[in-house]
Amino acid sequence: MNEDTMQVFATTAERLAGAAEVLERVLGRMEAQQEELSAKIDRIVAAVEERVLPVEDRGEVVIDQELNARVAELERANTDLKAQAARMARKTLSPLVSALLGKYEHEGGEGMESAVLDKTLTALSVEQRIAVKAEMARAGLLK
Repeated sequence: MNEDTMQVFATTAERLAGAAEVLERVLGRMEAQQEELSAKIDRIVAAVEERVLPVEDRGEVVIDQELNARVAELERANTDLKAQAARMARKTLSPLVSALLGKYEHEGGEGMESAVLDKTLTALSVEQRIAVKAEMARAGLLK
């Protein structure tokens, strides 16, 4: 081996030694971070166990029962709200029907006699009359 090769080996060995030192420092930092994370996890686990232990000590499944009761209560409220929404459904008519009804206003409250409606809708075609009657029936305005 000549002197140039020996010098290249020495330089390479020094660079490898420097890289090994850097790796050792990085490894040391990683170990410190791992220890910090382990400590945090241990604290979290301890906090969770403190919350659960009193219930387990009593030998009851209180949390499960409370959650089931809350779910049942929310389901009842949801059912009530759906029923209320169905009762409160908006009953609207198209602008054409509203205009016709406004033009030939009828007396006597909510419902409209079929004969009066037929007389009112004589200006419309058969298809339009059927559509108007269907909308009014859906809205609950026909007797």
